[in-house]
Amino acid sequence: MTSLAPASFGAALQAARDAAGAQHYPEGTLYMVATPIGNLADITLRALQVLQIVDAVACEDTRHTQGLLRAYGIERPSSQLLALHQHNEAEAAQAVVARLAAGERIAYVSDAGTPGVSDPGARLAAAVHEAGLRVLPLPGASSVTTLVAAAGLVGGADEGAFVFAGFLPSKAGEREAAVQALAAEPRSVVLLEAPHRIEALARALSMLGERRVTLGRELTKQFEEIATTTAAALPAWLAAGRDRTRGEFALVLHPRPAAQDDNAEGERVLRLLLAELPLKSAVRLAAEISGAPRNALYELALRLRGERDQPSSSG
Repeated sequence: MTSLAPASFGAALQAARDAAGAQHYPEGTLYMVATPIGNLADITLRALQVLQIVDAVACEDTRHTQGLLRAYGIERPSSQLLALHQHNEAEAAQAVVARLAAGERIAYVSDAGTPGVSDPGARLAAAVHEAGLRVLPLPGASSVTTLVAAAGLVGGADEGAFVFAGFLPSKAGEREAAVQALAAEPRSVVLLEAPHRIEALARALSMLGERRVTLGRELTKQFEEIATTTAAALPAWLAAGRDRTRGEFALVLHPRPAAQDDNAEGERVLRLLLAELPLKSAVRLAAEISGAPRNALYELALRLRGERDQPSSSG
């Protein structure tokens, strides 16, 4: 099953057998195996062991996976590589389920990272669960957690929490609507994007103004670049370097600043109180309830009262 590997990965294969070989690998099980997102050394010992012992490897791209396995010194005939991608996942999943039901061990790998996270694999796992069979995950590389770890996501009402939004729609109108929805999300938001669409995404995100954005390009690879700027400045940052639009991208919107949350809540409360109370009382209570600055609320109250007292025009 294995051939002579480069010295570094030959040692890794032996380390995998030594460290993980004695563990239990049940038959009739689907092994969801995370693979590196760029740096080949980011493979776990347990992943190497599983990729050596399973009966077959289902994969997003058989040629890509064959190259990956050979890089580690693992040789498999093409008959042991099963194509399972977004265009055939439902049908191919049933073939995998049949083999699992017969007692085989099968690994699934996407082209890079963790299967099922903006990659094929979720429908396969669901089909295996539905058949009453076992899915065993092998954690590892993910562009999502890689960028979150480097971004320094502090502040906001729910510090540390984040939402994974993945790829936004490719059509301009739908993408802009999605960004408008993200503007109301107080938590951090992780996005993914391809190089041919990164500039369009940056233009759409620029409407978020001063909200901070961390961009990761070519994560874990030789020319990895991680930078933090504002959403408004993101298009200019991309345009400032010839190579900045190349490679695969992960982005994370930092949490919405608490001050923005307070101001938004202060305006909401103020509008309700102005309908029932004198201006100064409404401002005082709105500031106490929301935490928003009283001076800002007072100026807003004067403007709202002025708008309300304007005579209506007809015609």
